[in-house]
Amino acid sequence: MKRKYDILAMDLDGTLLRSDGTVSPASIAAINRARLAGLRVIVCTGRGWVECRHILEQINQTDPVVVAGGAIVAEAQSGRTLHRFSMHEDLVQTAVRALLVRQHAALVLKDPSEAGYEYLVIHGENRLPLDPVTTWWFQRMNVRARFLDSIHQDEHPEHTVRVGACAPSGQLHEIEQTLADIAGSRGVIHNFPAVVAPKEATHHVRGMMHIIELFDADATKWSGINNVARRFNIDPHRIAAIGDEVNDLAMITQAGLGIAMGNAVPRVQAAATRQTATNNEDGLAKAIDKMLEGEW
Repeated sequence: MKRKYDILAMDLDGTLLRSDGTVSPASIAAINRARLAGLRVIVCTGRGWVECRHILEQINQTDPVVVAGGAIVAEAQSGRTLHRFSMHEDLVQTAVRALLVRQHAALVLKDPSEAGYEYLVIHGENRLPLDPVTTWWFQRMNVRARFLDSIHQDEHPEHTVRVGACAPSGQLHEIEQTLADIAGSRGVIHNFPAVVAPKEATHHVRGMMHIIELFDADATKWSGINNVARRFNIDPHRIAAIGDEVNDLAMITQAGLGIAMGNAVPRVQAAATRQTATNNEDGLAKAIDKMLEGEW
């Protein structure tokens, strides 16, 4: 049977990963079947490379990966940056100041290949505390972070690819509007539930703790996966994409085949051409099999 697609762009959280953060044997087996059939399975995640390295090892990823929400294309095994979409320095500075004014430490993601670390945390002269979710995440993922009072102390302003914060969702609507006004056409913003520690999940309803992220306008998962496709001379129409969250919308709407997970947010479900089962029901594996069988 002639293959319809050459790339499967695959999200991690809420797609490959089950709700407990694990990868099912069925998903690993399906990914292997896809590769044997000639598909390049490309990870496209909001995580940085160091934050997903253990997952890449589980699925034996060798093709390039799209990380940091599309802002960086990296080698799967070394993490070396192949391409990045950096932010304008003045946009970074203005966004950081806006977060500090609203009493949120700013999480400034760097290109680690150049900066030598992942995050610059700007906590202001008052040393705003880092929220518990981010503290847990940094520790769990062995993230390298530096703390500064002011963004003007940044030694590597040219290496910034994202500015964000983590806070209860009720606090982020005003912040999102402020960042949108600041960025204008120069940036793109995502606001979605944070991955939380098990004990945090028992204390908060799902989605209470949110991540808000500001990128350069050209940085999306779709632009990242297109960069990978060009490396292999693959036409965009021969890309399939699967995901569940708002940061997956660009690739799901523009790929030749857009697949929504059964647990996807309504905007993703509405935009997709196909829908599969949830991440806890091996939805990814089922979608891959439908593609390999020629049904999709």
